[in-house]
Amino acid sequence: MEIKITEARLTPPDEIARKKENPGFGKVFSDRMFVAGWTAGNGWHGAKIVPYGPIPLDPAANVLHYAQEVFEGLKAYAWADGRVALFRPEMNGRRLNASAERMCMPTVSEEMWTEAIETLVDLERAWIPTDGEGSLYIRPTMIGTEASLGVKVSSTFLFYVIVGPAGPYFPTGFKPVRIWVTRDFVRAAVGGIGFAKTSGNYAASLLPGRLAAEKGCSQVLYLDARERRYIEELGGMNVFCRFGGRLVTPPLGGSILPGVTRDSILRLAPDLGYEVEERPIAIDEIVEGARSGELGEMFAVGTAAVVTAIGELLVEDEPVRIADGGVGETARQLYGALTDIQYGRAEDPYGWTRIVEPRG
Repeated sequence: MEIKITEARLTPPDEIARKKENPGFGKVFSDRMFVAGWTAGNGWHGAKIVPYGPIPLDPAANVLHYAQEVFEGLKAYAWADGRVALFRPEMNGRRLNASAERMCMPTVSEEMWTEAIETLVDLERAWIPTDGEGSLYIRPTMIGTEASLGVKVSSTFLFYVIVGPAGPYFPTGFKPVRIWVTRDFVRAAVGGIGFAKTSGNYAASLLPGRLAAEKGCSQVLYLDARERRYIEELGGMNVFCRFGGRLVTPPLGGSILPGVTRDSILRLAPDLGYEVEERPIAIDEIVEGARSGELGEMFAVGTAAVVTAIGELLVEDEPVRIADGGVGETARQLYGALTDIQYGRAEDPYGWTRIVEPRG
């Protein structure tokens, strides 16, 4: 696939270095972005890399009224030997296409996905943190752009990719977080769009997230929509519980996002000596396990934060401490094993990393 590259006004190296020092998460962006359009007659066309900037949209654009939109999130990592690697980008590509199909949007070919991301990352290498902790966050997005107020599938689409340096997702860094368990709000229902990475799922989490913050919590843990009994996921992360030597996580059933980090842990954990199990987990089981000591750890996982220990739950406004409230050994072990692979500090026996070759 041919990508036209337009000249951009580049940020001076000293300013890039300053912006990479404490970039936060999702607040700093690089100089360039990838864009391509889609129509029924031409398919994907006009692939180009242009200066980062606003996207012109008609006020009646489909995405602004009916949220026909999907996106992904993955990272590029700077290795000590100077190489740059992506982590399981093909899985993100497959998930984007699964989301797109659910939202009646065109899919992206493997060639276009790979070339768009790798060409952009190669051009923006200077923005990748090299401290062994930060990364270059990559946000591919597809939106419906047809100007029409009728409730229908858009006839035109825009696919774009933006990137920027990222630090820890939670301001506290690698420290345990406090999570609010809500019975009043649900994230998604089976048969809906919970498995798709689309904006509507996250819009629904904004009010519960604000209420959680008011209660001194970092995020919300949602229960199933039917019985309000079984845990599903946080607003943006999957959840694991350790009962003895078993790692247990809720099964995918249409309402839970199939996380890349979730899948990686399910494959990695057995090699570290853990049994893994996908089954429904009742919130009552968690509360009882925390009080009896059977529940040894609970942690959230996702691309942004990798592994984050949950030190305490707020259930029915009652605090429930998980073990000693700190970061457990399992969370540390999994975080270390995954990040060592991602940053090239350890061998990758799974074939998860993909080196971004210089484009010349």
